[in-house]
Formats: sequence, structure tokens, C-alpha cells
Amino acid sequence: MSIITLTDLQPADILDIWRRVESPMSPLWGRVGWSFEGNGIRTRTTFIQAFNALGLSFIELPNLLKTAERAEDLAGYLDPFYDLYVVRESNHEKLATFAACSSKPVINAMSSQGHPCEVLTDAFFINKTLGPIKQARICLWGPTTNVFKSWHELAPLLGLDLTHVCDEAFHTQIPGVKFTTQADFSTDVVITDGWPRAYQSASCLTLATLQALDNPLLLPTPPFTVGQELNFDPLLYANFTGYQQKAWLLPVQKAIIAHLLTA
Repeated sequence: MSIITLTDLQPADILDIWRRVESPMSPLWGRVGWSFEGNGIRTRTTFIQAFNALGLSFIELPNLLKTAERAEDLAGYLDPFYDLYVVRESNHEKLATFAACSSKPVINAMSSQGHPCEVLTDAFFINKTLGPIKQARICLWGPTTNVFKSWHELAPLLGLDLTHVCDEAFHTQIPGVKFTTQADFSTDVVITDGWPRAYQSASCLTLATLQALDNPLLLPTPPFTVGQELNFDPLLYANFTGYQQKAWLLPVQKAIIAHLLTA
């Protein structure tokens, strides 16, 4: 099993990952091929710490999927040396092809089309903080991004109450997702993400909007930009989930790795 999109998982897989998060985890044996495009400060930090905490050896393979070599050839030659790959790669199609060709699990550490580990972490936090996630009212705010695409995948899997507030150009038909341009409802948590490059809109999130939404938890996906998706400093908002919320990245990533290596 690989996790390239959240549709690779069944609800039972997600519940098993979440169960492992706060359960004792024994060290694992394994070799990780690790390739990481861009900065990804938080994701890089937590995955490397997860490898170390689980006793896994890892070797960095810079720009693994940037070569002209076919993904199937890379997988064929490298699989004898690795038990797991963790790859951050903007070319989602090549990442998916590599995972399909490899006999070993591949984790998408972010691509142009999804950020499954980030969303599994945030969903775990909501489930832990607000009670069963199926009962939580979740609002996505802003244009569709790779993070929001992963939320769109998770909604039908877990039967979420998910509303996406965005410009009409981003509205589409997705099971379990309600699209709207109006913030005329109450919600328990609002999630934002950084705007796509060159995107212009007047729909940045304001304190007045949060008040109209009944002052929900605010979970901005970092790195956030004041003056784009937010027009205020979130530290000034009492229900900002805070930096500690992202500390769950490490235990959730450990749980994802353990799930894949021991399933």
C-alpha cells in the first residue's frame, strides 16, 4: 500500500493510523529512500525525526523524480535497497507512476495535487479536540489548493460535514463537500491554505467573518501569509489553534510509517 492520495486508504486504515498516534510504538527495521523538493521546513523536520524515533535508516535521494529516467526503471533498480519511500515532488503524475511501479510503499510528502499527511494530521487534531470528526462542522476557506484537494478526498471517506467557501470558479461536484460563496452559516473550525501563485481575490478571511461564523477554531495551514488568505494576525484571535497543533505532525507521520510497514 502507498499513500499518494487519501483515496488510497479505507476508513479502517485512517482509524488504525489515528489509533497508533497515541499508542506505544516499538522500533521498526527498515531502510527509507527520502527525496524532498523545496523547503518544507515543518514536514522535513518531522519526517526525519520520525525516521530516527522509529529506528529507521534513511538515505537522501536528491531530486529522485527529476531525472529523465523513467519512473518504472527507477523503481525497478532501487526497490532492492529500500523498504519505504517518502517523496515530496511537485510532479504528481510521475510520483503516482513511481508508486504504481514500486513494490514498496510510497508516501506522498506533498505534491501539486495533494498533501495527505498534513490533512490526516489536521483531521486527527479535529477528531481529538472536537469529538468524533463526523460530528464536527468543518469549513475550508479560499481557492482550491493541494491541501484542500486532500480534504475533498477525505470528506466522502469519513462522511464529513465539509463546507468550502471559495470563488464560484472553484465550485465543483464532490460527494460530501458543499461549495458556497457566502459565510452565512455556523461552523466549528475554519481551515485556510496559502493562495496559489498569482491568485487575486477580495475573499481573504477577516475577524468579522470569523465572528459571523460563531468564532470557530482557526487552523491556518502554514506557511500562512497575513494580507493574503488572512487579513489579520492570527495570534490576535482567541481561537487560533496555535503552533502546538502542528506538533501532531510528528506522531501522525510516525503512525503512517508504522501502518505501512506493518500492515
